[in-house]
Amino acid sequence: MNKINTIRQIVLDTETTGMNIIGLPYEGHRIVEIGAVEIINRRLTNNNFHTYLKPDRLIDPEAFKIHGISNEFLKDKPIFSQISEDFLSYIHDAVLVMHNAAFDLGFINYEFLKLHREFSKIETICKIIDTLSIARKLFPGKRNTLDALCARYNIDNSKRIIHGALFDAQLLAKVFLNMTGGQTSFSLSTKRGPENINNSKKICLIKRQNSSLPIIRANKAELIAHKAYLEILSKREICLWNKKKENK
Repeated sequence: MNKINTIRQIVLDTETTGMNIIGLPYEGHRIVEIGAVEIINRRLTNNNFHTYLKPDRLIDPEAFKIHGISNEFLKDKPIFSQISEDFLSYIHDAVLVMHNAAFDLGFINYEFLKLHREFSKIETICKIIDTLSIARKLFPGKRNTLDALCARYNIDNSKRIIHGALFDAQLLAKVFLNMTGGQTSFSLSTKRGPENINNSKKICLIKRQNSSLPIIRANKAELIAHKAYLEILSKREICLWNKKKENK
C-alpha cells in the first residue's frame, strides 16, 4: 500500500459494554466489537476487519438493547490484547474514518493504554476524519445520526434493526463516499504549465460532412425514470435541475 498517490482509508466502528464519558473512561467500559472496512482510492475493497471481544466485565442493560451482544455470547471470544497486533497492522498507514470519532477513539485508546503501548493515542499514528463534524458543516441544524444520513443519501439501512460494528461501518463507508464525492472527478485543471499549453494546441474543431443526425426523444417511461432520479438528487440537496418553475 505504499504506492504513490494511493489513498487508503479505514471506516471504523465499535460496540461497547456501556457509555463512558467521552475521553474519560472513568467507568471502565470496554469494547465488545470492532468492525472496519477498507477504501482504496474511493473504492470499497472488501478487505474488512471484524472481531468480537471478551471485555472481562458485564455489559450494561442499556448497551445490550442497542447492539444485542450478550455476556454469554462473548465468553469464548478473544480479549483485546490477543487481536491488538492484527488491528494495528490493519490500520497501519491508513486514514481512520469514524462517526463521532471522539467516542470510538476514547475506547480504543483506553484499550491500548491498558496494554502499555509505546504510543499514547491512536490519533498520533493515524490521521482521523470525523464524519459527524463533516455532516454538521454540510447540514447545520439537522439530525446527523447515521440513520438520518442514510435517509438523506438514499442508502438502504432497513436491516439495521440493532447496531453492529461491521454493518454500521459498511453503511458509514457509503455515507462517507457520498458525503465527500461532490464533482471532484469533473473538475478541470487551471494549471498553465508547458504540458497544458502543448496539449491545448491539439484541440481543434472537427467539421462533419453529414450533420443531419437523427434526434431521438425520450419516451414516457424514460421521462418518468428521469424525474424519479431528480427527486432522489433533491433529497440529497444537491440537485439544481429539479426546481419548479415559478408562476409568472
